[in-house]
Amino acid sequence: MALINSVITWLMKKRIHQIELFMQYPHEVQLEWLRKLLSTARNTEWGRKYDFKSVTTPEQFRNRLPVQDYDSTKGAIDRLRRGEQNILWPSEIKWFAKSSGTTNDKSKFIPVSQEALEECHFKGGKDLLSIYFNTHLDTKLFDGKSIAMGGSHQIMEVNNESYIQGDLSAILIQNLPGWIEFMRTPNLSIALMDEWESKIEMMASATMLHDVTSISGVPSWTLMLFKRVLDITGKSNLLDVWPNFELFIHGGVNFSPYREQFRKILPSTKVNYLETYNASEGFFGIQDRPGADDMLLMLDYGIYYEFIPMDQVDKRYPEAYGLDQVELFKNYAMVITTNGGLWRYMIGDTIQFTSCCPYRIKISGRTRNFINAFGEELIIDNAEKAMAIACERSHAIVTEYTAAPIYMSGQQKGAHEWLIEFERAPDDILFFIAALDTALKSHNSDYEAKRYHDLMLEEPRVRTVPEHTFYNWLKSKGKLGGQHKVPRLSNDRKYIEEILKMITPG
Repeated sequence: MALINSVITWLMKKRIHQIELFMQYPHEVQLEWLRKLLSTARNTEWGRKYDFKSVTTPEQFRNRLPVQDYDSTKGAIDRLRRGEQNILWPSEIKWFAKSSGTTNDKSKFIPVSQEALEECHFKGGKDLLSIYFNTHLDTKLFDGKSIAMGGSHQIMEVNNESYIQGDLSAILIQNLPGWIEFMRTPNLSIALMDEWESKIEMMASATMLHDVTSISGVPSWTLMLFKRVLDITGKSNLLDVWPNFELFIHGGVNFSPYREQFRKILPSTKVNYLETYNASEGFFGIQDRPGADDMLLMLDYGIYYEFIPMDQVDKRYPEAYGLDQVELFKNYAMVITTNGGLWRYMIGDTIQFTSCCPYRIKISGRTRNFINAFGEELIIDNAEKAMAIACERSHAIVTEYTAAPIYMSGQQKGAHEWLIEFERAPDDILFFIAALDTALKSHNSDYEAKRYHDLMLEEPRVRTVPEHTFYNWLKSKGKLGGQHKVPRLSNDRKYIEEILKMITPG
């Protein structure tokens, strides 16, 4: 393994030179990719519809194609899932990354081409290791095993052809080169299980027998595995189980609420943390400096970027900026054109630029209210529909409400806390809570997965607040009036704690 470690280290560091090139020439690299994407897809259905052959500049591109979202692209994606090809992208699409739904669908399915796998997602995985090896010269990462907290996938049969849909992580694990299997744990039969309760149990039993040096995954799921390993082994911290553990690669949700719990479980300054920005739609960013809270925007992954200022997001024809037009520390909705066939696609995330030389970003939120503390990606539309169903079934009328996460602490699992002001209280509050929970599951597959057997999220915690609570809270903040609204969902507890402090005696 020491020899393998040395060879891989040498190969990884060669990539650093290419990364430095796009850092030095970002606009040239992006323009080159835009032209390559347009040329590659010029004979697709969309290429002919928008006459890609005649588009030569970013300005023409923005004028020719409207900004898209999942709902406006769904018709083409549904046809791809039925087996049609050459609609959005010329190469065959056989994989679909499943993600949480939009306003109209419980789940959305993002097409993943072979080019997106190789030139984007796999390249991003190799680059994060290249960057890590470049900043940690004494690493022994490949002397041990790695764990990937992957999801699951299902096989669809359409006209005697097999198509795969599932979590992006499962698609990536399924397509990794065979030699990688020698360097990771557990085996594929466990890694791709779709029943998470059994999966965590089997992963813990299998991985604790190996010399694990790294793990990648969403913090909440990773903590669950860590705690189960400690339960089985009876150890007080993970370094007693995996003494050579050195790296946690995380992404998907804000890591700050979990940081202290990880420090308790991994009590060593030698353990490193590396953030990535890898979504179903593409691999976008990698933390390239130890201890930083931003990520390098990766510009040569087959993705062309545009950015919409937040005051333009809700316009029918929003103005989008190129990299050469953005300003530091302003919120932008990110728009991508990819080698997976997404064209001027607004993914719903908002970012801020922390540096323009090179371009570094941090995720600032979503274009809409949301809760995504555990990977549940609960959006306002889910909440509104679920609240309406719960009220109808329990004969309740809601005046105002807001919700926020309750983070995991010790042995306590996560949950969502809802502060609700009723005009007419439900006949049975427990029935109302159950109805709300069931409706949320029916409208959001990621929430449903996190609630499975109370594995990660417990039942919602509903607290009834007195009449005029939200009015008084808005008044205290000087925000009375038609333009000021109670935030329905928040990804932190700032608003809820303010309200609770206001209504709690003493």
